[in-house]
Amino acid sequence: MKIFFSENRVDYSTYTFDYAIYCLKELQNELPEIYEKGFLPYTGNLSIEGDTFYLARSLRVELDRFEDTSENRRVNRLVEPLSVQLEVIKKEDFDLNNPDFVSLSQEYISQRIGEDNMSMERWQYILSRETGTHIFRFSIDGKLIGFVFAVLEGDMLHYWFAFFDTEYMRTHSLGKWLMWRVIKWGKENGLKYVYLGTAYKSSALYKIRDHKGLAYFDGYRWNRDVERLKNLCKNDLEPKTADEFKTLENQNDFLRQL
Repeated sequence: MKIFFSENRVDYSTYTFDYAIYCLKELQNELPEIYEKGFLPYTGNLSIEGDTFYLARSLRVELDRFEDTSENRRVNRLVEPLSVQLEVIKKEDFDLNNPDFVSLSQEYISQRIGEDNMSMERWQYILSRETGTHIFRFSIDGKLIGFVFAVLEGDMLHYWFAFFDTEYMRTHSLGKWLMWRVIKWGKENGLKYVYLGTAYKSSALYKIRDHKGLAYFDGYRWNRDVERLKNLCKNDLEPKTADEFKTLENQNDFLRQL
């Protein structure tokens, strides 16, 4: 892997000189280490040929600490009568041009994501990345009702994108159930971590409230302080006078912990 820094904003008044931090994957077996360092896949530029990652406040479930919450059990009780079947299929063995798969992708993008955020062209680009390895296919009596596009390598899994029939969202909280079911699968299959993407803004709180065993990448370590994470998410949109280190009451205490 190759890690590189990209110049960003400059604020001489507080001696703050921002850099965006990226990683270029060179080998597929580097993925566990890349995710361990807090990186997540970047797909914002469809002309980039290599698999590139950005450093962020990444969220993961540490599966040795994972157990069902009351919310997990409630949602599972709603879905159980549907008798949903799960198949985990390698991307190379899955027909990405299957009409049901394409139709569900288009409908979900239109209804939930919005084409400004996810065009079908970008979705095809994401599917073509070597990083993504498996499709978690969910069906009822053979009919596709949802899928998760995932990264599975070594002892880790990244829950990358989930698409599902939104009719079930209204009655069965299907989106929540898919995330729980993939985490559960990871634990049942002896994995160590399931990565859930970024944890920013209040819109990420559902991930944090629903699951146990969480940790987030805080810039230099995986931090298990969930209450602090909730506060960070709630205040992400508030203007900041400087970076977090400069605003600490006791910077020396922080430095001693490194």
